Amino acid sequence: MALLMDNQFGKLPADNAVNTKLLLESVAYLPPFLDCLGSKVFAPIKSDISGNITKIRGVFDKDPAKYATLQQIVEAEKETHGTEWPKVGATLALMWLKRGLCFIQILLQSLADGEKDENNPNLIRVNITKAYDQALKKYHGWLVQKIFKAALLAAPYKSDFIKALSKGQEVTEEDCMASVRQFLINFTATVDAVYEMYTTLNAELDYSV
Repeated sequence: MALLMDNQFGKLPADNAVNTKLLLESVAYLPPFLDCLGSKVFAPIKSDISGNITKIRGVFDKDPAKYATLQQIVEAEKETHGTEWPKVGATLALMWLKRGLCFIQILLQSLADGEKDENNPNLIRVNITKAYDQALKKYHGWLVQKIFKAALLAAPYKSDFIKALSKGQEVTEEDCMASVRQFLINFTATVDAVYEMYTTLNAELDYSV
């Protein structure tokens, strides 16, 4: 669990404003997490997350003071881009990034809740499928969905996934899941805050790729 616990998300302030710099520092460690899923077929999700992080960082670096929070970025782009917004810039990148983060959140929560295939308890396909169906599937066209189904066939055993999360250290499933639950507290709060912001600002788009 060292991979996630070494890079925990910070607690949000009372107003739930998400600090851009802190978020970028935290999410930078999530692409390696996806490597724990083992299959190269998950590379598109990893690439998508990495690419969107880069786009958001590019905007933030232009004026860190002006873009101190994610809401400041989104609101500034709304004013700048007019009718093209929200399908532009960091606003669009963050929209897709939050979906990738939601995929990770649901996957980890499903594992922490002990959801499993009773006939194949050491497989995590049921957890990955739940995460994909809830976070990403409706935004993907037929071809991308087909690619994901192929990735499921190569999903790792839970024991191998836990070992990868723990960077090869020997830990019990119980201890690993306890760490996952701890990680999820601030991570889930951050993901929820970004989703709430997009709803409030009417920045959500419903097209598929």
